[in-house]
Amino acid sequence: MLTMKTRYALKALAVIAQGAGREPTLMSHIAQCENIPKKFLEAILRELKQQGLLTAQRGRGGGYLLKQPPEDISLADVIRALDGPIAPVPCLSRTAYRRCDECKSEHACGVRLVFKDLHNATANVLEQTTIADLVRRTREANTHAAEVYSYSI
Repeated sequence: MLTMKTRYALKALAVIAQGAGREPTLMSHIAQCENIPKKFLEAILRELKQQGLLTAQRGRGGGYLLKQPPEDISLADVIRALDGPIAPVPCLSRTAYRRCDECKSEHACGVRLVFKDLHNATANVLEQTTIADLVRRTREANTHAAEVYSYSI
């Protein structure tokens, strides 16, 4: 399960991405658009900046900008930056590998084998899906919802 921090971070990055390359996005705008508590958002944005995903401009006309194009930031990048490894068990992690203490044989561990399939499928989706995809899918869903609600007889 995603933490609330990571869910809010993904939503904040999507709002920033909508103005990508144009002008900085104010924290208050992000908080209002996504109904995120400002203090929590401030901590999240600070961490995203420390992790190299955002840059901040101070002063008049300041705010937050993506450090890379939204097409280059995967959901996996964000999750790893905020929550650490994606792997459900430490023996499958690429970034924080650790042999399980109770494990007799990684090659014959049924738990590892099943979770390896799950991890590979999940990691593939998260690596292949970008912030730009998140923005696009949200727009498409909103457009579809508007079409459904605008139907009349």
